[in-house]
Amino acid sequence: MREAVVGVDVGGTRIKTALVTPDGQVLAEAVHPTPPAVGEQLGQVAATAVAELTARATAAGSAGDSEVDEVRVLAVGLVVPGLVDDELGIGVWSANLGWNDLDLRGTVAAHVDVPVAVGHDVRAGLLAEHRLGAAREADNVLFVPLGTGLASAMLSRGRLVTGSRWTGEIGHVVVVPDGPLCGCGERGCLEAVASAGAIGRRWSEATGIAGDAEEVARRAEAGEPEARRVWQEAVDALAAVVAPVVAAAGTELVLVGGGLARAGDTLFEPLRAALRTRLGRRADVAVEAAALGDRAGSLGAATIALDLVGR
Repeated sequence: MREAVVGVDVGGTRIKTALVTPDGQVLAEAVHPTPPAVGEQLGQVAATAVAELTARATAAGSAGDSEVDEVRVLAVGLVVPGLVDDELGIGVWSANLGWNDLDLRGTVAAHVDVPVAVGHDVRAGLLAEHRLGAAREADNVLFVPLGTGLASAMLSRGRLVTGSRWTGEIGHVVVVPDGPLCGCGERGCLEAVASAGAIGRRWSEATGIAGDAEEVARRAEAGEPEARRVWQEAVDALAAVVAPVVAAAGTELVLVGGGLARAGDTLFEPLRAALRTRLGRRADVAVEAAALGDRAGSLGAATIALDLVGR
């Protein structure tokens, strides 16, 4: 019998899950759309993930063998966006998922019979990148996933910076006063300008054409003026917020993840240039793509689950 943990990453549009062994082997993964009012269904979501992933791993491990290779789940890790109290297991607030003071740990624990770890999706994602991905050789790291929302996490001398519940919430720094309405209720937040969701939405509003951030990236690369404008405004806003964080913390690696990182040089070349302009004499700051991509959250959730049971 193999031992593993289940990681559940609840995003604004998708729920990503992973079954991971203590040595980091991924036995099974799944992705499903985020249902409406997901906060009311988190327990069932976790229970379904445990059943689905263990069934897949058992079937794969037993293929061609007369003995059933079962999987024993040691713990479940759940990560979510917004403000999270990791110790109490409370989802304090989420602009994109619409909850306040939600008992995340209790909701999940009522549906599974193993310990439950709760964490912030971006902080957990950085732990996964540090142990399994692109930050393995770096100790001073700023991790910025660009997805439906926008937040950050930081390593300083190899230790995760936790601070208060607001640590890392750069997405709600106002960069364009009286700018686009943000999910938090304010206007002009970085998340409302530079997240993947915002880029697609702003371009569609400007052109009347339905499209997402991937479409904007393609059109910007092809030289379409409106797409280039929206794209460059997003990059400039991101750099304007990231640069002072890098300067204050002594960050040496800016790791960009999320779906927007798939744009490659269309994102990284202007972002590196914008940061160089703002950081002046700092020439030691690398800007790279995260290695785990959209899997960082689910693997991060598995990481905190493994830590919970001392594996």
